[in-house]
Amino acid sequence: MAAAPVIAFGELLMRLDTHGHERFVQSDGFRTTFTGGEANVAVALTQWGLPTRLVSRVPDHDIGTACLNHFRRYGVETDLVLRGGERLGILFVETGASQRGSRVIYDRLHSSLRSIDAGELNWNAILDGAGWFHFTGTAPALGANVVEALHDGLAAARERDVPVSFDCSFRSTLWSEDQAAEILPPLLEYVDVFVGSARDAQTFFGVPGEGEESMAGMAAKYDLRAVAYTKRIVAPTGINTYSASLRLDGCTYVSPALDVAVVDRIGTGDAFTAGLIRGLILEDPPQRTLDFSVAAAVLKHTVPGDFALLSVEEIQQLLDGPGVGSVRR
Repeated sequence: MAAAPVIAFGELLMRLDTHGHERFVQSDGFRTTFTGGEANVAVALTQWGLPTRLVSRVPDHDIGTACLNHFRRYGVETDLVLRGGERLGILFVETGASQRGSRVIYDRLHSSLRSIDAGELNWNAILDGAGWFHFTGTAPALGANVVEALHDGLAAARERDVPVSFDCSFRSTLWSEDQAAEILPPLLEYVDVFVGSARDAQTFFGVPGEGEESMAGMAAKYDLRAVAYTKRIVAPTGINTYSASLRLDGCTYVSPALDVAVVDRIGTGDAFTAGLIRGLILEDPPQRTLDFSVAAAVLKHTVPGDFALLSVEEIQQLLDGPGVGSVRR
């Protein structure tokens, strides 16, 4: 029997990259792709055999169509995406190297999703037969009307016992910490799986502490089934060390810490979240779910662009050791 689809609600964006590792001020052109935090999760899950559907709004012109075609290319269903509004939001990306980090500049005002009317979304139809609902903190950052639409979707998911995951993904260029601390807590009442950090827990949800204490506090305060925190250490050479912890059904699990040389850091958190969702849907052992998620995030660092274009076999190969980094012939 086929798995029920994962519904991903959020903004779809055009990504414009400078060539290679050029700076914004020196580049004479940009490479165009399309992205979105929730959509990145959807693409990863489709690579791993789970059906996904995007819920969003894009302009009713050729750029909007190009955006949807980009996601269809990777097997993501886009029939639920509305058409309308002025434009796609844009992120400009300058990819760093070694000690120089990457930079992102957003251009997201007046985008199609920002101008959505909550009544445009028929959540009863959207969630019919759905197996999961995912969103990130970038969606409610887009305005009161998007918050209303999201709230309606979360309430409908709760009525249908559809599990909900939320990646905090705070972006200071979209809204302030005070705004997020006001808007996010009521939404978390509908969430089953939280992805973030101890800082997120303290700043936006008033939960003190670090590590296991913080995760347990979040789980207790919001009746969460799962809480996952990721951790990144960046060495002076630019090498990243990535790990995570997971509190699931009252038990805590910790992953190994893995080193990685970064090709593109954007989308790594989405790869982690996708791995977590996959493991929970498939009911994999919790430690294996966490380790798979970390391995997916680590390997995503080696892939240009936002998408974790990785097979389950490649991720498991990193988990299990033999052949890591070797040439496959």
